[in-house]
Amino acid sequence: MTEIQLTPFTKTIRLSIEELTPAFFSVTAFNDDHAPLSPHQWTRQLFFRYEPNFFGLNANVSETDIRLTTVELVDLLSPFYKHPFIQLKGEDDQSERLLAMMNGIQLLWNNSALWDYVVTEEKESGEVTFTFQLPESFLEDESVRGFTNDKGIALQEFESLLAQAAYQKLAFASLHPRDLPALLPFFKNGGWPLNKDRSLGNVKVAIRLSEPEESASEWLLETVISSTKTSKLWTPAIRKRHLPVEKALPEKWLEFADDIVNQQTQMLGLMDLSAYHVSPDTFIHTSIEDGDVRKLLRDDFAKLSALGFEVVLPAWLRELKQTKMRVRVSASNQSQKSVAGLDDILAFKWQLSMNGEEINAEEFRKIVEENREFVRIGDEWFRMDVNWMNEIRELMDKAEEENWTVRELLFRELPNELTAPLEEEDDSESDDPLFAFEMNRSLQEYVEQLTTKKGLPPIPQPAGLQAELRPYQQEGFEWLTFMRDQKFGAVLADDMGLGKTVQMISYLLYTIENLNETDPTIIICPTSVLGNWQKELDRFAPSLKVMTHYGSNRLKDENFKSALQSEKPNVVLSTYGTISQDIEFLEHIDWATVTLDEAQNIKNMQTLQSRAIRRLYGKHHIALTGTPIENRLSELWAIFDFIHKGYLGSFGKFQEQFIIPIEREESDRHKEILRNKIRPFLMRRTKNDPDLLLNLPEKQETKEFCGLTSEQAALYEGYIEDTLSQLEVMTAFEKKGRILQMLSKLKQLCNHPALYLKEPLDDAKTLLNRSIKLKRIVELAADIVDNGEQCLIFTQYIGMGQLLQHCFSELYNIDIPFLTGSMPKQQRDRLVDSFQAGEFPIFLLSLKAGGTGLNLTAANHVLHADRWWNPAVENQATDRAYRIGQTQFVQVHKFITIGTIEEKIDKMIEIKSALSEELIQSSNWLTELQEDELMDLLMLDTHAMK
Repeated sequence: MTEIQLTPFTKTIRLSIEELTPAFFSVTAFNDDHAPLSPHQWTRQLFFRYEPNFFGLNANVSETDIRLTTVELVDLLSPFYKHPFIQLKGEDDQSERLLAMMNGIQLLWNNSALWDYVVTEEKESGEVTFTFQLPESFLEDESVRGFTNDKGIALQEFESLLAQAAYQKLAFASLHPRDLPALLPFFKNGGWPLNKDRSLGNVKVAIRLSEPEESASEWLLETVISSTKTSKLWTPAIRKRHLPVEKALPEKWLEFADDIVNQQTQMLGLMDLSAYHVSPDTFIHTSIEDGDVRKLLRDDFAKLSALGFEVVLPAWLRELKQTKMRVRVSASNQSQKSVAGLDDILAFKWQLSMNGEEINAEEFRKIVEENREFVRIGDEWFRMDVNWMNEIRELMDKAEEENWTVRELLFRELPNELTAPLEEEDDSESDDPLFAFEMNRSLQEYVEQLTTKKGLPPIPQPAGLQAELRPYQQEGFEWLTFMRDQKFGAVLADDMGLGKTVQMISYLLYTIENLNETDPTIIICPTSVLGNWQKELDRFAPSLKVMTHYGSNRLKDENFKSALQSEKPNVVLSTYGTISQDIEFLEHIDWATVTLDEAQNIKNMQTLQSRAIRRLYGKHHIALTGTPIENRLSELWAIFDFIHKGYLGSFGKFQEQFIIPIEREESDRHKEILRNKIRPFLMRRTKNDPDLLLNLPEKQETKEFCGLTSEQAALYEGYIEDTLSQLEVMTAFEKKGRILQMLSKLKQLCNHPALYLKEPLDDAKTLLNRSIKLKRIVELAADIVDNGEQCLIFTQYIGMGQLLQHCFSELYNIDIPFLTGSMPKQQRDRLVDSFQAGEFPIFLLSLKAGGTGLNLTAANHVLHADRWWNPAVENQATDRAYRIGQTQFVQVHKFITIGTIEEKIDKMIEIKSALSEELIQSSNWLTELQEDELMDLLMLDTHAMK
């Protein structure tokens, strides 16, 4: 760079410039001795003439530096703003290089020629981007030479800085890159640099918009002249409007004629008035249609104001609030029935008003068809929301043309206002628009029945039912039959142990005894509860003929169909795995009802099992589940796609409308919308509901905190250290998989080191000394047996179950069975019966195999040896003992090792349980956690262990 000759008064400030993020810099100053300067010592000198941020008063200043955008750096170095006696130098090579580039930008920055080098690109989305392409010869100028030896790289960096500054300059002027194509002629014709002051001496040129006369519909757009000496606005006399500007002007302003023509040319270039043939050589005076006024107000006037041109609008328009009409629509069923039905056709009556003035439907349609945005009602003007009015008109047209039924209120994607009746509102002074939807009493009662499930038609208990239904079970039975009558699928989502099975059996008996149903019902359940269904059907409905479709000897294809015709079973019992294997012929059977027990088994909608289940066809679809949502909303979609295909839309649409807003953004509004949407089809009661009057004994949950032995702690830390080094060379996907694997290994180590080391079983006393948790479980279970009580022990690991069996056998001579997923059904059923009969005091169960469908009320203690990821699964297991029929106080013991992943997961489970109360939970669970969160789970908390 050339050496600048300094005056005796010139002061040098050395700047260190560091780019924090693209287009955003940190600037620190140093004196000649390279000592840092406090910003207050040099900021005022830097912002000497910089009015845009009030000469530095609004600068982003910290104790050590100031933060500047690219455009601020460029502007501060321009001749317009630079202090005449301050010389800026770079404190280091990079800073000196940046300053050199900023100085080089000055060659173009305040020159209209800048825009000769711009290249714009419009993307498919409609977004406009731009860059600058400069010739390499540009770097030959003395002021920019030398900031790099590689001209190609230097030019790219230079163009990038220039584009950053231009983007920011437009943004600070409230202009958008999409405006650039329309602005380019203006910029090239003297409109750049942006100049807020467009005054011509003591005269200003403005564009004025005036509203239509009372009997007219067109607006007036015209040029007006104002003077600093008077507040009046001047326009040429009518006889002179067609004359050239210099002949229409008063003599006192003749010197500004060319400037006025130039400004009119610039303003016309910024407005889309091509349809009106307006010339800049005469004063603008033209009538504008309402539709074009909207564009002028929305786009063009904003650009004019941003670029310093004055726009004069009617006072009422400046203060105008966007207004919606007040709409009230009432609906009644056209039939003469006193009670509404689902397929009744609705008759709609629309009432529209604004500012207290009623507008009939035909007048409203005319306003919409004319695409009017500004409407005069009485003596006042209103700005209408055109999009909203179009939606209302479409709603009116569809309601009349398509013969909507009551069913439409539940299944059609209507505006939120039409999803439920609103309370009466008669506040005509309110600023808020009112869209009220009213229904006649018959319809209101019907929709209320669907949403509250109260007031349903009473149904006597079926004659063939060998049980006395509790009041809430009677309600559930009546609701299922009501939903069948209305051709709606149903999700019965009562808590575990509240008797979903007996409610379902009552429903089946009703369909046969009262509806003369001859087609079979298929009940699909996990293998572990197939025997339970057989026993419950035999116990509560011995009159029903039951056929089992399960096992390697089951009938298939035509043999199965023939058996249905000859045996005529009322109920076919099958399992999820069987259905997925046999779906090719089962999907062609006409079922009276397709029922899923433990319906959360189809939660993973993409699995073969889930897709197969959703191919079955029945007159009615029912899902039974104690946990309608375990982890994520996709599970809810899968269940609803089974009970009523299409109700929640395609999965892609459901994901966009609900999963993303709820699971990622925690949107309470979307949660409420979804709750309202699923409420008519889902009945959910919990044991804590005081209205149920369950009279269940109390349940107490206790957390049993256990320390690690020194052997366990050493193995724990050693395993983490060994694995962390391996993680460093893995991809993100591999790393996450390995971390999840580590979590499982560490959980086994928390149970016992022998499980982690895969050692053979040692003598029981030695085993107990190596794990405090094992010792506590064995001793507590032994005390329970000594007290004459029974307990269930749940574990996730086969090895842990075998270890417990070994200890009880060797130390207490108690042989305890272990129910796992591989146990044959007949043996499983015998064990359940034997335990209920008190033949053995301790029952070991794997969490997955024993977590659903079993009645084990003989136990009044439940021990969880290790924690599951999901509280719903754990609660299901507990509910094997804490369910209807339990008469004893139930104690739940959850064993947790201190300072380990078990304690950390326990804290997460508490949060997850709270979310579960809403029926809608975040998917941000274990497999969704970020890598740093997973790593935090792994690390041993030695502080907590002390």
